[in-house]
Amino acid sequence: MLSPVIEVAGLTKTFNGVTAVAGIDFTVSAGETVALLGANGAGKTTTLSMLLGLLLPSAGSVRVLGEDMIRHRYRVLGRLNFSSPYVDLPRRLTVWQNLMFFARLYGVPGARRRVLELAEQLDIADLLKQRSGNLSAGQKTRVSLAKALINAPELLLLDEPTASLDPDTGDWVRGYLEDYQRRSGAAILLASHNMAEVERLCDQVLMMSRGRIVDRGSPAALLERYGQDSLEGVFLDIARERQGPDAPERAAE
Repeated sequence: MLSPVIEVAGLTKTFNGVTAVAGIDFTVSAGETVALLGANGAGKTTTLSMLLGLLLPSAGSVRVLGEDMIRHRYRVLGRLNFSSPYVDLPRRLTVWQNLMFFARLYGVPGARRRVLELAEQLDIADLLKQRSGNLSAGQKTRVSLAKALINAPELLLLDEPTASLDPDTGDWVRGYLEDYQRRSGAAILLASHNMAEVERLCDQVLMMSRGRIVDRGSPAALLERYGQDSLEGVFLDIARERQGPDAPERAAE
């Protein structure tokens, strides 16, 4: 049996005595899409930052692709990637320059060909000569996704992958991600406030509140447990600390 792509145990992060993430545990397997959901301040971004090795945990462990991210993250950084519309690429560089930079940083063979391929697939070919700082929010989202796919990652970490996209383009991007996963067998961990997106893409959902994972399960299982007909209702129940009619005792209590 293959090892999980992500293994998190007792993961904790405190800032000046304030606990942002409080001893969480979860795994993500190859070919699986898992959502990390919660209200603003629930600990999602801090968790993603520790998975990327950008923040050191206060306690607990993170293993990605079999490696300890605290001690050996350099061994696997070339096999994963990250996208967020809230993290700008260098604004004075053109889209082409940015994508070529990251292609070379990741040691992508045939970098020019790979950039042109993604530009065509993600409909950003007409943006390649534009400075990244001049792009609209939706254009930045598509370029950020191209950057995240440049090295054909085995693990893709996504923060609001379709933010600022119109419904048609957002639907197309979700279809692209589904196809990419089928072709590559990659694991995907995403944070999103688009509940329809989560229901469509995700095999498992981790619900966070106040730094803890307070519930988890497939979208269908969570809908049944909380007696809701959409994940938005489940999200609101948890965010507002309402217990669903059939929900078990919260893991955090």
